[in-house]
Amino acid sequence: MKRIYLDHNSTTPIRPEVIKIAEPFITNFYGNPSSVHSFGRETREAIENSRIKIASTINASDPNEIFFTSGGTESDNLAIRGVFNNQESKSHIITTQIEHNAVLDTCNHLSSERSLEVTYIKPDKDGLVSSKRIKDAVKKNTKLISVILGNNEIGTIQPISEISTFCKNLGILFHTDAVQAVGKMKIDVQKDNIDLLSGSGHKINAPKGIGFLYARKNTPLNAILTGGGQEQNIRSGTENVAGIVALGEACKILDTEGNELWGNVLKLRDRLENEICEKIPDVEIIGHKTQRLPGTSNIAFSNAEGETLLIRLDLEGIAVSTGAACSSGSTEPSHVLLSMDLPQNLVRGSLRFSLGWGSTDEDIDYLMDKLPSAVKKVREIAPKN
Repeated sequence: MKRIYLDHNSTTPIRPEVIKIAEPFITNFYGNPSSVHSFGRETREAIENSRIKIASTINASDPNEIFFTSGGTESDNLAIRGVFNNQESKSHIITTQIEHNAVLDTCNHLSSERSLEVTYIKPDKDGLVSSKRIKDAVKKNTKLISVILGNNEIGTIQPISEISTFCKNLGILFHTDAVQAVGKMKIDVQKDNIDLLSGSGHKINAPKGIGFLYARKNTPLNAILTGGGQEQNIRSGTENVAGIVALGEACKILDTEGNELWGNVLKLRDRLENEICEKIPDVEIIGHKTQRLPGTSNIAFSNAEGETLLIRLDLEGIAVSTGAACSSGSTEPSHVLLSMDLPQNLVRGSLRFSLGWGSTDEDIDYLMDKLPSAVKKVREIAPKN
C-alpha cells in the first residue's frame, strides 16, 4: 500500500540538506554555547550564523531581533505575555476569532489572570478579517493587536500590512503569528511595520522543538522564562543548537528555492481542487479564492462526516487532516470554520489537504483514485435528515 502525506500544515518532513548540516551539532559539536572555551565558541558561532539567516528571510534589520524558542506556541506566548507582563490590568488586546489556539488561549488566560480586556474580531465567509473592523475596535487603552498571517486551517492570508500601518500610526504594537506563512510567501517586517512575528521550524522542513520570535528593536518585551539569561535575557535555557542550525538552513534553502517550490505546490493544489470539484458532487472549497497560502486546501464534503472520511483515507495510506483540527479527545468542530458562519454539514464534513516539499502529481493521482469512492461510502452511512 502506498503512503501519501498531505498534511504539511501539521508538520513537514525534514529535508536531507537540513539533517546534514544539523547532525554534527548532535555528534561532534556538543559544547554549551554559553561556555567561553573553544567547544562553546564553535556552537555560539553556529547559533549566530543561523540568526543571520533567519533575519534575512524576514528582512529584519538586525539579527539580534531574532530570539530562539521551542516553537510557534512559545513564540506566541512570549510575544503576547512578554508585552503584558508589566502592563496595567486595564490594557486592551485586539485579536481575531480565527487565531491558532496558542494566541486565543493566551489571550483568554490573560483576560482571566490579569483582567485584561480582549476583543475578538469575526472574519467574513472567506475567513478574511476586515482591517476596518479591527481599526474600529481600537480603544485608548489598546496596547497590542495580534492577527495571524496565514491561517493554519483554511490558508486565508490576512491584510496585515494595512493593519500594521495604522497600528504604527496609533502607537499600538502589532504581532502576527506567521508560523504557516514563513518560507511560503514573501515576508518583510520592515515594509509591513511588524513589531513581533512568530515562526516555527517543523512547518518548513526543519525539526520539531525549535522556533523563533522576531521582536523589533526597542519593542518592550519581558521574559516569561527566567534562569540563565540566554537570548539577551528574553528566553532563558540552554539553546537547542542542532535545532537552531537546522532552522537557519531551512530558511536559507527557502530563500533560494521558495519561489519555484511554492509555484509548483500551487499548481498541484489547483489540480487537486479542480479534480475534486469535477469528480465529486456537493463539495465546497473553504477560504479565500486568491488570498490563500499555496499549499492549503480546505474542502467540505456535504453530508459526509470528516472524521470518518479521514479514517477511510488513512486506511488507504493517505494522511490528511479534518477541517475541525480537533484536539485529542475533543469532538468539537473547528472554531475557525464556525466563526465563518458555515453550515454545520460543511463544518463537520471538511478535510484539510496541505501540500509542500515532496508533494507530487503521483500523490494527487493516488488520492483521486481513492477519494471519490471513500466519499460515496461515507455519505451512504451518514444519518439521513
